[in-house]
Amino acid sequence: MKIISGGVCAAKGFTAGGIHCGIRKNRTKRDIALIYSEVKANAAAVYTTNLVKGAPLTVTKKHIADGKAQAVICNSGNANTCNADGVEIAEKMSALIADELKISADDIVVASTGVIGQPLNIEPIAKGIPALAASLSEDGSDMAAEGIMTTDTVKKEIAVEFEIGGKICRIGGIAKGSGMIHPDMATMLVFITTDAAISSQMLQKALSADITETFNMISVDGDTSTNDMVTVLANGMAGNEEITAEGEDYTAFMKALNTVNVYLCKSIAGDGEGATKMLECTVKGADSSATAKTVAKSIICSSLLKAAMFGADANWGRVLCAIGYSKADVDVTKVDVTFRSPKGEITVCQNGAGVAFSEEKAKEILLEKEIEIAVSVGDGEYSATAWGCDLTYDYVKINGDYRT
Repeated sequence: MKIISGGVCAAKGFTAGGIHCGIRKNRTKRDIALIYSEVKANAAAVYTTNLVKGAPLTVTKKHIADGKAQAVICNSGNANTCNADGVEIAEKMSALIADELKISADDIVVASTGVIGQPLNIEPIAKGIPALAASLSEDGSDMAAEGIMTTDTVKKEIAVEFEIGGKICRIGGIAKGSGMIHPDMATMLVFITTDAAISSQMLQKALSADITETFNMISVDGDTSTNDMVTVLANGMAGNEEITAEGEDYTAFMKALNTVNVYLCKSIAGDGEGATKMLECTVKGADSSATAKTVAKSIICSSLLKAAMFGADANWGRVLCAIGYSKADVDVTKVDVTFRSPKGEITVCQNGAGVAFSEEKAKEILLEKEIEIAVSVGDGEYSATAWGCDLTYDYVKINGDYRT
């Protein structure tokens, strides 16, 4: 398996594009994106567990109930959530692009991201549909990635090439997410495409399993979004024998999917609103997978720990504190903590107690842009990884006037 270029257009038969249609006031930013498969694809999705859900999620869930989709349309700048006519607008978006592409509206994944509770005007979208369709290109992943951004500062896309049954397959994805990141299924918006042949049932199984190790393990600010959704389209154009059960081929697909998802997770965590550092917490030695995940997520979610990382302060007590209130079944007298970065590593806690260490060396390590918080909680066989970012002054500035 190797990383390749192309994003969501790397797989055979997929094109993408994006334009500025007028949803956002800033004309220099694309605000609507499109992904298209030249043949109908098998589809799978996971959605936010927030009781308040964006209308596009309701519509998408209905559209892909048969496990099929052929296109994705997504706007930024307005979440189309908590609007009386939200479902109507989402259905209209689907119908408009379906007519332009000459496909069924029931085969459209529709998504929106941005401000909650403001009506979404269909007029700029309707006027922009011809140009949006015309923007479709085999090199269009970059445009689509830009079109779904809100407070993101960087585009998030990746693709990998792998082999199934002697056939070369590709899988790629784009994502958006910077704030309101604390998923309970996936995160913000992620769109993945692959030319591997895999049944809708196995595609859903693969996605649902992988998010427990990836998107469910990131947090920027503890807020679960109303519009979180991850979708995968598999059009089968690689020509491999369709994956319909677990086995060697399914394992190869899962490995490729996980590679894409981990990369997008880290990209989202590192681009947290106002963030200056990406944090990765690895926990080992747990007596169960659930314990390892609980500990890792509790540490990465700690506002005090995140603030300490912003200040390059090796305040390891905040790690222990987060473990203590996580309700995970661990023996705190067996906890070890080490901070790592490209500048080296330093152990700050052993067996639940502090050890002598150089504050100067610790600061040098913690001033890097990527930091690992390595935690051992015993001699169990289970481990987990979670991703997040530091908490900075700019997070408050960004969210203090996000709507206005």
